Amino acid sequence: METTSPVGPHGASDGVPAGGASPAAQQLSSARKAVDGYLRAAFPWYGLDEAFTGPRWLMQVGATADGTVEHGATGHGDQPSLLGEPGARDQRFAVVVTVASRPVRSSADGTGVLDASSVSTAAWLAGSGLLSRSWPNEMERNLREDWLDQQTALAWELADDLEAAVWSTLSLPVDGVPTDFHYRESDYGWVLAGPAQEGVLLGAYGHGLSAYGLGFSVIKDITEYDD
Repeated sequence: METTSPVGPHGASDGVPAGGASPAAQQLSSARKAVDGYLRAAFPWYGLDEAFTGPRWLMQVGATADGTVEHGATGHGDQPSLLGEPGARDQRFAVVVTVASRPVRSSADGTGVLDASSVSTAAWLAGSGLLSRSWPNEMERNLREDWLDQQTALAWELADDLEAAVWSTLSLPVDGVPTDFHYRESDYGWVLAGPAQEGVLLGAYGHGLSAYGLGFSVIKDITEYDD
């Protein structure tokens, strides 16, 4: 995937800055690194099933200190920007979060244990993901930070209590099998979380694209997702 262009001894050649790759080559290199992170995972990745025909793109993976990949996200539709930016209200996207289902285990340095992953973990990752592109860009910086702290705490509380009234049940297919998800809506979009079929947990969030009627399936070739 990565391409390079020749560089002259004292300047750019063919539009390439001296001492570095072209912007296109840098973008391809970044895409390669993103894919590599997904390929290191010991679990399958999920995305929307073939009924979704729009753009698909990679986001990022989360890993422990020893490099073990724990979770990651794949995007579908418009790449989201902050709601404070022009046109953001018109964006339509859904992000699928795949989380490895793991028991309580030792930390990488052997000094403690890591919490077991759960549906609440998937709900938290999805909720915080929606929050990360929802904060009001037009708000004064200090107020914005206070708002983000408050909303982050609220998202964690909601994820930690999936039996609360704010959550409802939404049945969606996972690899063709009807699966019950915890589902909630907010002013900024929707969040859902539940189990998958391959020893992983799923979270998802979206805006402008209804969660009703979506389906999830294992991604056969993660390299087909464009970053």
